[in-house]
Amino acid sequence: MEILSLGQTILIFIAALFILVFVHELGHFLAAKAFGMRVEKFSIGFPPKIIGFTRGDTEYSIGATPLGGFVKVSGMLDESMDTDSLETEPQPWEYRSRPVWQRMVVITAGVIFNMILAAFIYIGVALSSGETIIPTSSVEGIYVEEASLAYDLGFRTDDQLVGVNGQDVEDFQAFLSPSALSASQVRYDVLRDGERVTLTMPSDFLDQLSERPEFITAEMALPSMIGSISPGSPADKAGLQPGDRVLELNGNPARYWAQFTQQILSTEGSFVLLVEREGEQVELQGEKSTASDPLGVYIMDVAQMFDIERRQYSAGEAIVAGVGLTGETTTTIFQGLRQLFTGQVSVRNNLGGPIAIASIAKQATDSAGWIGFWNITAFLSITLAIMNMLPIPVLDGGHFVFLLYEAVTRKEPTVDFRMRAQQVGFYILIAVMIFAFSNDILRLLG
Repeated sequence: MEILSLGQTILIFIAALFILVFVHELGHFLAAKAFGMRVEKFSIGFPPKIIGFTRGDTEYSIGATPLGGFVKVSGMLDESMDTDSLETEPQPWEYRSRPVWQRMVVITAGVIFNMILAAFIYIGVALSSGETIIPTSSVEGIYVEEASLAYDLGFRTDDQLVGVNGQDVEDFQAFLSPSALSASQVRYDVLRDGERVTLTMPSDFLDQLSERPEFITAEMALPSMIGSISPGSPADKAGLQPGDRVLELNGNPARYWAQFTQQILSTEGSFVLLVEREGEQVELQGEKSTASDPLGVYIMDVAQMFDIERRQYSAGEAIVAGVGLTGETTTTIFQGLRQLFTGQVSVRNNLGGPIAIASIAKQATDSAGWIGFWNITAFLSITLAIMNMLPIPVLDGGHFVFLLYEAVTRKEPTVDFRMRAQQVGFYILIAVMIFAFSNDILRLLG
């Protein structure tokens, strides 16, 4: 089973990465072709080459190292650091012979295509599956274990979440959104004993969350409402009925399903249930032969508990929702990067490499099927776009900085300077990759 899971994780990761890299490099390729530049190579993956063919002036190939790709444009000093073509006079079909603005378009086209891909994915998901809303007003409270991160951060059982970061929230799922969790200072508003209380998360909140990811989940809000009962079970003999809501078990609060099931596992012999049935409280008595003897109850369908709303979008509404989510995700990633660079969160705890990314993609697919796969692919597409525009030589952002310098000074940086900058950028990327891989391995060993 572990081997199968590992194989699935690798395949999902490669599939997502192939899509992202193909779209990114396609952006560079189409922009270069549109301006009459010659494209010598279009590769998905790095050497050694697995398969390839040549059509026109371009060699198309797939490499065995699926961690990126490249488009080699004639007359461009790229990550290959090949300067041979720069020793002759610029030719009309070369990158270096084109105006600065055209070169800027070619450099940023990959990033633009990644952003467009994310928007299209979010639009497609919105159009095909709509949106599921859990109204905050229908969630009466949450169950908080004393040993949990939520308890340590100030949450208590029966707290009713009403707002996050100063904004009241209509959809319960918004409390757990990346944009909410990545704010510079995360604050939750809860109703406790009829009063509104603000809980401010500590500065190392994301670090704690990475180490103890249980925090607040939708499962914590599930009330102990009975959906069905096994015939002849202890619950059936005690007189429990579908639709009952358990309030107490042996005099202890049991209003939430997690709370109720924990107590069931420690209950042996006779038990007393206090349930709410059609607006009235009813006391029931029963018998369990052993603690491991199942009570024989099953939870009610979540849609009946929370008055879940399922919204379907028209084409226009899906476009608005998809573009909006693209913007929100972009803001979230920028917030996360800012926290990394300013030291608000630990780089070691929050920077992941290919192993971490593959694991996240697998989890998303396991929990939500193809919708989860496409959502995480869109998220990674935006992440790839933003990371590529960091002003580091070798990345698109580094090339763009050189072009900005040329546009302002009317003077191109020397080849020698660009070569040295590319080398420095290359070493920086290698160091980051080694660090990220180390983090992944430490997490696996931990």
